[in-house]
Amino acid sequence: MTTDAVLPDLPRVAVCGISLEASTFSPALTTAAMLAPRRGREVLDAWPFWAAGGALADRAEWIGILQARSIAGGAIPADDYAQLKAEVLAGLVAAVGEAPLDGVVLDMHGAASVVGLDDMEGDLAVAVRAVVGPDCLISSGMDLHGNVSRTLAETVDLLTTYRTAPHVDWQETKERAARNLLDRLALPSGRRRPAKAWVPVPILLPGEMTSTRQEPATSLYARVPEIEALDGILDAGIWIGYPWADEPRNGAVVMVLGDDAALAMAEASALASELWERREEFGFVAPTGTLAEVLAAAIASAEAPYVISDSGDNPTAGGAGDVTWTLARLLESEGLLASGKRAIYASIPDATGALAAAEAGVGADVRLTVGARVDARPEPPVEVSGRVVAVVPSEDNLEVVVRTPAVDVVVTRRRRPYHLESDFTRLGLDPRGADIVVVKIGYLEPELFDLAADWMLALTPGGVDQDLVRLGHRRVRRPIFPLDDVSDVDPLAEAELFPGDTGSATQG
Repeated sequence: MTTDAVLPDLPRVAVCGISLEASTFSPALTTAAMLAPRRGREVLDAWPFWAAGGALADRAEWIGILQARSIAGGAIPADDYAQLKAEVLAGLVAAVGEAPLDGVVLDMHGAASVVGLDDMEGDLAVAVRAVVGPDCLISSGMDLHGNVSRTLAETVDLLTTYRTAPHVDWQETKERAARNLLDRLALPSGRRRPAKAWVPVPILLPGEMTSTRQEPATSLYARVPEIEALDGILDAGIWIGYPWADEPRNGAVVMVLGDDAALAMAEASALASELWERREEFGFVAPTGTLAEVLAAAIASAEAPYVISDSGDNPTAGGAGDVTWTLARLLESEGLLASGKRAIYASIPDATGALAAAEAGVGADVRLTVGARVDARPEPPVEVSGRVVAVVPSEDNLEVVVRTPAVDVVVTRRRRPYHLESDFTRLGLDPRGADIVVVKIGYLEPELFDLAADWMLALTPGGVDQDLVRLGHRRVRRPIFPLDDVSDVDPLAEAELFPGDTGSATQG
């Protein structure tokens, strides 16, 4: 907890949370250490808007507690979650012991999973509420690929979410969550809590089919700021949900918050109905195919660089990152070798392999056995034989490039995403000059999208397989689109209005 001087005229607002996107179909686990907790002042320094000199810095007495965050991965072990949760609650207890808290910014993704627990965010929110009391306002800015359970919707006073995928507005959303909280705290007591219309919609789709770059998501998400601008409305959001976890809460949710409870419910119901009516319009953000089909198209194409998404093991969606399915087929591809084209493959995490290549040094010929240390279900480890052409150590990783006859293979000590052009150029690789670039990703992040002359999404296996039927959900609430026949489903059947300070509850 920070020890800054008490500012009695400002609201006291604590900042804490656990943020993760976790696939329950991946054998990987995300430990407390991997979540790299920040504490005290570090929590505040992580975001520019309430750090010293930031736009919101002088509007509250900000109190950093603990914030743990990681790129997507597997579920959190129960003991690790219990440890982090206990530290969050202990920090809040200490803060409340000094003086009552006016608000909490609860920083969450919305798709974290804990082994043996169905709703991490809801569980944490309820525990936080028990410490800070009923008069403290809680606000959260979430990822639109997160989930909003009934427990979470009821417990958190102010919820907002990203409005773009890829998430170019992620910092704007985090700031909006904090600003919404401060604006409500400025109102007279008894008028601060808005009504919340919560409408779960039985849709389960991957982000690669719901990108705001294309319809129908473009126009659906364009409706959000229009609703927000209405008199009596504070915020609106579409959580499209996270499909690679098998929990009852996984699926889409529409929420509208405002002081006009009836209007909030009407707008949420209308937007949810439109989402439901347009469900059949959702399609992949790029042409798709099996890996064989996609690789053949890339080899035949006159466009370069031709980018291939190795989507089933995307580490930023929750894949273990070390599935060798695609790499094995690239290395054995006679068509690629005969074409004279070269591919970059980013990446395969393998600590033993990366350290061995680094020890051999640039210019050395190596034979490494890499991958499938965590997720070996689709394919065993693969042999990579070639020359080490780059060794790049960093504070938290080690990256090497092994040049084989047709593929430059990036091997890392720890899994990591390759979303930026600089991720390649600092390894001595030129993605713009490459024939083919294969990246473990789903939809392309902005820089990759801009540099790709053409691209396809390969429907590869892994913990975040785009083929949801192949994954085999058993615990999501059924029926749900597109896994079931939903011809007789009422999309508003579970709609609920949580009253604000002046509202009354109704259920659809």
